[in-house]
Amino acid sequence: MEEKIVTIRNLSHRYSSQWAVKDVNFEISSKGIMGLLGSNGAGKSTTMNIICGVLKPTEGDVFINGINLRENPVEAKRNIGFLPQKAPLYLDFTVSEYLTYCANLHLMDKKKIKSAVEEAESRCGITHFSNRLIRNLSGGYQQRVGIAQAIVHNPKFVVLDEPTNGLDPNQIVEVRHLIKEIAEERSVLLSTHILSEVEVTCQDIKMIENGRLVFSGTMDEFDNYIKPSSFLLGLCVAPALEELHIAGVTKVEALGNKKFRLTYDGNVETVKRVSELCFTNGWGLIELMVEKSSLDAIFAKLSKKEKSCNE
Repeated sequence: MEEKIVTIRNLSHRYSSQWAVKDVNFEISSKGIMGLLGSNGAGKSTTMNIICGVLKPTEGDVFINGINLRENPVEAKRNIGFLPQKAPLYLDFTVSEYLTYCANLHLMDKKKIKSAVEEAESRCGITHFSNRLIRNLSGGYQQRVGIAQAIVHNPKFVVLDEPTNGLDPNQIVEVRHLIKEIAEERSVLLSTHILSEVEVTCQDIKMIENGRLVFSGTMDEFDNYIKPSSFLLGLCVAPALEELHIAGVTKVEALGNKKFRLTYDGNVETVKRVSELCFTNGWGLIELMVEKSSLDAIFAKLSKKEKSCNE
């Protein structure tokens, strides 16, 4: 059975009379990257702050590495590394001074701090900036320092809130690569509203909308949440459109260059019958690709589903 680093049970939180999170339950594996999705005001940040021990929940429990965060917060937080959306950097510290300060905040053994700081700097590719003031670093390297402070105490669970926000395309690629490296040894929770970020980084996804968990599954399951309704067909010989109108196919569009888009009933047998038809008639099948829904469409459908349930 796969080991879990985080377990969340019946988690609820309200501000005054308004519930920001209501009855959320899920687990996070001990390794890999899990994406936490949600539109603005969905309850994503509240959930993340509760998991990190920044906010005490109204109801429910969070267990970090088997330790109840409510009952034993200091011990539980030893297993957590947290990078908020705005990195908590002291700009007049050097990189080394700042990471040493963070290591002390995490109550690390004094004898291990120097080597821990050097390891975090090396892992995040900032060793050559060790003695430079943080204010003199670029935005991308400041973000690397922020990630370094989240892993300096070697936690088993790292939470990153919008870690690539505000970075240029090259910096985004570098930080994504760094996050994947970190996740080889521990669990990473990546909170973002950028769907492309989730697609290239995460293995599992949790989505919160209106304070409730509306999706929990793998990236593949999320990608296939909406049943496909069309597929592309590329042929060597172009048949008449009506020849492709077989049972299960509701619409045929000619795209040019002997390519067609077929809208169908979503049944894999329909796709199989079209493939057999191409072979039987000698049309020379060179391409057949089911068109999946965009991540934006899936996100919108899940959001709309939850809103309609609450109306």
